[in-house]
Amino acid sequence: MQQNREACTKQHYEVTHADLPLSCPMEGMRLWDAHPRVYLPIEETGKAMCPYCSAEFTLKNE
Repeated sequence: MQQNREACTKQHYEVTHADLPLSCPMEGMRLWDAHPRVYLPIEETGKAMCPYCSAEFTLKNE
């Protein structure tokens, strides 16, 4: 993941198993202008939605 990427700006993110455990904002995103970090359970269904910014996450098969 690219460091200091703006947080909470996209509505959909594709993530891989390397991004787990999944949090929003994700590792490497700047935090000063983001909502509090929340961990999202994506392992069982392959999809998750952030309760703060409504960003959707999809777990890609590698």
